[in-house]
Amino acid sequence: MTIRILSRRRVLTGAAAVSAAAILPRSSLGADWRPTETVRLIVPAAPGGSTDVMGRLLAAHLQSAWGQSAVVENRSGGGGTIGAAEVVRAKADGHVILVGNPGPNAIAYSIFRNMTYKSDQLQPVSNMIRIPNIVSAHPSTGIKTIGELIAYIKANPDKLTYASSGVGQSPHLTAAWFLQLTGLKMVHVPFRGAGPALQAALAGDIQILFDNLYPTLPQTEAGKLTALAVTTPQRSALAPNVPTMRESAPELAKFDVSSWFGIFLPKAAPTPVVEALNKEIKAMLARDDIKSTIAKMGATADWTTPQQFSEFVQAETTKFATIIKQEGLQMDVN
Repeated sequence: MTIRILSRRRVLTGAAAVSAAAILPRSSLGADWRPTETVRLIVPAAPGGSTDVMGRLLAAHLQSAWGQSAVVENRSGGGGTIGAAEVVRAKADGHVILVGNPGPNAIAYSIFRNMTYKSDQLQPVSNMIRIPNIVSAHPSTGIKTIGELIAYIKANPDKLTYASSGVGQSPHLTAAWFLQLTGLKMVHVPFRGAGPALQAALAGDIQILFDNLYPTLPQTEAGKLTALAVTTPQRSALAPNVPTMRESAPELAKFDVSSWFGIFLPKAAPTPVVEALNKEIKAMLARDDIKSTIAKMGATADWTTPQQFSEFVQAETTKFATIIKQEGLQMDVN
């Protein structure tokens, strides 16, 4: 029989390890992480929009799942960069979460000269939903398809005007990319938000509108505007008769623009925190009540792994950077 003799050092080392394990928080042990204080979800937009809606849905889910308070804090301004910068500066322990979108998390890096943070200072966790943008025309134009829009612009250069929710916003860059790919020109009339842009289009003051699916879709269904195309590769389940940009012209074969809403943490967030949050996003999107809510928004669920979301955001950043460079757009964060 072999007898193993343990040195005093090894005994003390082992005892210290057991003692440390007993007092370390669960996240340090790699188990399912749980918050130990109120979770703050920073929404870099005003209340009422899609970013805010998704933030509040996730906050309610996390509060139920984790048994810890979760609150939404709206930090609008600067194209979403003010709220995003707050998360970048926050402690990376999982208690401060960014509800992101293309503005502060893809477009801002190229369009703003005075950015206060970089993309590598945020950790992508998962996307949540994607919503198409939509192109519509005032009925007085007689334009009913993207093909007809292209033909009209060629025959009447610089005659049409188009509205968007603002310079550098996703709808504006959707229009810019469309015009770049087709080699055409329209006069851009930016508004301060989607509401005023829609009202101008409904009044016929602006002939073409590039917007998120909502609130434009109900206006096209009522015949007040004519839906020309959605901007995602697939048609919207809420508007199955509206073709995609890809279907509409050979030059648009790779067209893909959507408004997406996903979750980010400060870059240094530990892996157990990222994994725990990713797991709850997946669980939330699997709920029947959540499926119903996002379907009414015209959205599709889009859970991803952190790696997949990181790759998606990088591709979006590159795509928008190319569009912005060709447009020669440069702005300062207000």
